[in-house]
Amino acid sequence: MSKERARRREEREREAAVRAAARAEQVARRERREARRRALTSRLPSGAGRPTGILAERRRKQTGVTIALLVAVNVLVWVFLGDWAARAGALVVSLLVAPVLHLMLFKP
Repeated sequence: MSKERARRREEREREAAVRAAARAEQVARRERREARRRALTSRLPSGAGRPTGILAERRRKQTGVTIALLVAVNVLVWVFLGDWAARAGALVVSLLVAPVLHLMLFKP
C-alpha cells in the first residue's frame, strides 16, 4: 500500500513539475513579448491623445449630431430613390454641405 501511495505521489509531483514548467515558459514568453513591445513603442513618438474638457466634449457632440443628420439624409435618399446617380449625388452634396450645415446648426 505504501509503495502505491509513493508511486501516486511521484506521479502527482511529476505532473505538478510539468505544469510549473509550462507556466514558467508562458510567463517567460509573455515577458519577452512585453519587452519587444516596450522596445518598439519607446522609439515611437507619443501621441497627443484625445483632447479633454468641456469645449472638446461640446465639439465632439456637435460633430456627432452633424454626422448623424447627414447619415440620416443619406439613408432616406438611399431608401426612397432607386437611381444610383441620385444616391451618389446626394452623398457628394452631403459631403460638400457638411461644413455649412455644421456652421448653421452651431454658430460659434
